[in-house]
Parts: sequence; structure tokens; C-alpha cells
Amino acid sequence: MSKRILIIDDELSIRETLTGILEDEGFAATGVSSAEEGLELLDTMNIDLVLLDIWLGDNMDGMTALEKIHARHRIPVIMISGHGTIETAVQATRKGAFDFVEKPLSYDKIILAISNGLRFARLEQENLLLRQGSEQQPILTGESAAIKALKKQIEMVAPTDAWVLIRGDHGTGKELVAQSIHRASRSSEQPMIEVNCAAIPEELIESELFGHEKGSFTGAHVSKRGKFDQADGGILFLDEIGDMSLNTQSKILRILQEQKFERVGGNKTIKVNVRVLAATNKNLEEEIEAGNFRADLFWRLNVVPIHVPKLCDRIQDIPLLVGELMKILVSRGLKPKDFSADAYQALREHHWPGNVRELRNFIERLAIMCQEPTITAAHVRSFLNPEQNSSAVSHAASIDPFLSADYKTAKRLFEKEYLQQKLLQNDNNISKTAEQVGLERSHLHKKLKSFAIIK
Repeated sequence: MSKRILIIDDELSIRETLTGILEDEGFAATGVSSAEEGLELLDTMNIDLVLLDIWLGDNMDGMTALEKIHARHRIPVIMISGHGTIETAVQATRKGAFDFVEKPLSYDKIILAISNGLRFARLEQENLLLRQGSEQQPILTGESAAIKALKKQIEMVAPTDAWVLIRGDHGTGKELVAQSIHRASRSSEQPMIEVNCAAIPEELIESELFGHEKGSFTGAHVSKRGKFDQADGGILFLDEIGDMSLNTQSKILRILQEQKFERVGGNKTIKVNVRVLAATNKNLEEEIEAGNFRADLFWRLNVVPIHVPKLCDRIQDIPLLVGELMKILVSRGLKPKDFSADAYQALREHHWPGNVRELRNFIERLAIMCQEPTITAAHVRSFLNPEQNSSAVSHAASIDPFLSADYKTAKRLFEKEYLQQKLLQNDNNISKTAEQVGLERSHLHKKLKSFAIIK
């Protein structure tokens, strides 16, 4: 798809000349004569870069327009002016301009500036994708029949434009399935826009999804693009769709059918082309029967249904999952732990009602609280069923203060217990303990005194 350049200049000859040159270079160019027209177009159309004249013969000058564009949109703006000075260029750069080109325009310089601006925008987007990928588990882990079938479904549906309804219990990895579809889709170079429908207050969800105009409600100090707008040309992931109110469902349905909407407090129709992935842990058929979910919305979303299996239905994947989880924990600074064969067997015997999320939290707990380098079945069972193990009872008693304390107190209690254990492991040798925990000896000594561990 050609990159779209918006030219804001009150000189018709400049607009026409730039439009011709840019189209010859393979860009899609649109020219307007005023800042107001330009801002309106930016709110309704996907623009990749703006060429903005500083001196405009209307009510708003280029510098003011630059501030508004910079506040609303993440796109590069190149300022052009026939009265440029170093001071003006510096001022424009401080207000967010990517570059500054003087008139009479050198078209080679304009094309170079545009190429650099688009390259910069692409690098920013790639950065966002890398950050997005670094925060989440990159792949679906497992070799069970259930996971192989799930991977095959993803492989088949991802390259298409089909909408997908991802269903499964809490903690099974529905978001990870959505990310896997996104990575293998034609929109993989764009970030996937995510909305947690259960986490947004009812009174704000329309603003979040559709955006709002300045002054449309208390606190709307600037106009804002919504998630549908941001996802134009890419993928929108609606997580926990079953928790959306009936009122919002009806508005979502209209937008999904027509692919156009108005912002809250606005009357301009914005057209989009969005592929929707939705996820829920609820039985939507039962929700429809109870009157909590619209049947027509269900059929619109349920083009390709994908079911994510429970952990108890793919219990043979546990060793692979544990290995992957330990890699993540080690990357965060925890010491690596080995798991014995009987430890894996004990993990496989547990039902895991919280699915992979419960397993992840449990493995982290073991990695933090177990002192030994190898985790055995005894460790697993004592942490899973502390009431059945007398040693675990004493351990649970030591953990109780954490559960009843506030964050600051719990943190201090944990630190005290941690340092006591480390000191005991090193036969009360402060120097060895300091080296093991990564603290300066003098700093550790002060901490031990503050906790009354030593006098």
C-alpha cells in the first residue's frame, strides 16, 4: 500500500507541484489549503506523514497546527517555509517537527526528508512491536495432540482476513493464541491493538473504542483516537468480550457490520478496515439464553471458532511449559532450578483449575521459596498441599504474616526471612552471604542490624 502524504499549504501551485512529484515517486498525496482542513482530514483518514507550511493565510498558523498534530497523532511532520530562520527551525523541532525545509523547495531534499521521516516512523513501530513481543511469551509451548491441533488451526486461519472467536477457561492462554494469529497474519508488521473489555469502566468504554472529541465530556481536554481507529488496516483484539454491556454490544455490532463510526461527541463518520479477534471464558450460548449477550453479535464474531484446551487436557506438556517458564524467570534474575522426574510426575497429578496461569505462578513460587537447586516431588506436594505436610505447615505459618500484611510490611517481612535463611546457609558468615546475595558487606551488615538479626 502506498504511503499517504498530507500537504498543508495555502499556495495552490506548491500543493499541485508537490502532489505531482510525490505521485511520481509512488506516494499517495493529498493537499489542503488550511490547518483546519488538515486536522479534520487527519482525524478521518490514515496519514503517514505531513508536509506543513509555517505561514498559512487562515486562522491557524503552522506552529499551532504542529502542536495539535503532535498531541493527537504519532506521525512525522516536516515543516516548510519561505521565511525560515535558525530560530524558527529550532522552535519547530522543539514542538515535535521531524525536519525543516526552506522554500524555494529543493525537491531532492523534500524526497530525502520524507524518506527519512517514514523510515523513522517505521523504526518506532518496530520498536513498539519488539516491546510488545518482549513482554509476552513468544510461542505456544507444547507437543500434545490438543496443542498440535490448536497450532494447526492458527496456521490455517492466520493468513486470512477471517474473524476469530477464541474460547477457553481462565488462564489457558487465549491472549497468546491471538498474538500467534497476529504474528502469522498479513498485518504482522503493525501492532495488534488490544482492548480488555472487562477492565474498562462502562462509562468510558465507548471513548476507549471509538475515541472522543475535545469537550465531549468532563476531562476530555483534547480529542482522542479510539482503538478501532488505531487498528485501521490491522487487527483489533477484544479480550473478555462476554463482559461487555448490552448497550455497548449493540454499538459494536453496528460498527463491525458497517466498518464506520462517529467519535463520542462528534458527528464525522470515520471509515475503517479492521480484522477482529475476540476472546471469552464465558459460555456465550448460555449468556444469550440469559439475555446477557446479543445473538447477532455472537454470530458476527464467531466466523472461525477456536477452543483453547485446559491444562488438564494436555498434562503431558507440563515439562515443556516448566522449562519455558524457568527460562523467563531466570531472565528476570532468579536462580535456575532443576526438576526431578518425580517432581514432574507430581505436577502432572495436580488438576490445575487455574490452568497455565496457575502453573506459572506456582513455578515462580517454587523458584523463589525453595532453597535447594533441584526441586523434587516432596517440594511440589508440600507447596500444593501444605496442610498435608508437617514441614509445610511450619513453612505456611511463616508465610501467614505476608498474607495479612500490607505491601510495605510484607516486603520487609520477606526481606528479613530471606536474609536470615541466607545467613544460616553460610554459617553466619556475613562476607560470604553478601557475596551470594549481591550486596556490599557494609550494606548487608546495616540491614541485618535493622532487622535485629545481629546486634
